[in-house]
Amino acid sequence: MTDQKIPFEVIRAGRAGARLAAVQALYQMEQTGQSAKSAIRDLMDDRLGMGPDEMPVEEADPDLFKSIVNATVEHQTVIDKAILARLNKSWRLSRLDNTTRSILRAAVAELVAHQELSRRILVDEYVSLAHDFFDKTEANFVNAVLDNVSKDLRPEEA
Repeated sequence: MTDQKIPFEVIRAGRAGARLAAVQALYQMEQTGQSAKSAIRDLMDDRLGMGPDEMPVEEADPDLFKSIVNATVEHQTVIDKAILARLNKSWRLSRLDNTTRSILRAAVAELVAHQELSRRILVDEYVSLAHDFFDKTEANFVNAVLDNVSKDLRPEEA
């Protein structure tokens, strides 16, 4: 049996697909009141790896996808406090667009639950995802919030 190494680009594409799917699941959960378990099952069964234009994207890493969604639910209080700390004091999370909120929550969940991943890489990945959904202004907003939250949560990497 040969031990083939998976090319980094394939791994990276799977991670990007997992992050997109996690954002989709979080969005779906908020819109429908669906549980994490149910949303994970739906996306695993039907749409894992589908992009915002409903076209297939890279093969998503199912373990990372599930990990992000579950970490978001498990650490929701910490995640929301971290995001709120970097918004204007008069803002509420409900003021954010649902997709923006889902992107921020998924990113912060990874910052909290996946300490082995670089904060800079995570911020870049989620800002890239924001560019897939929004214009430059909203993507820049996501970048600013995530950059500051990541420094708050991981000051040793700042």
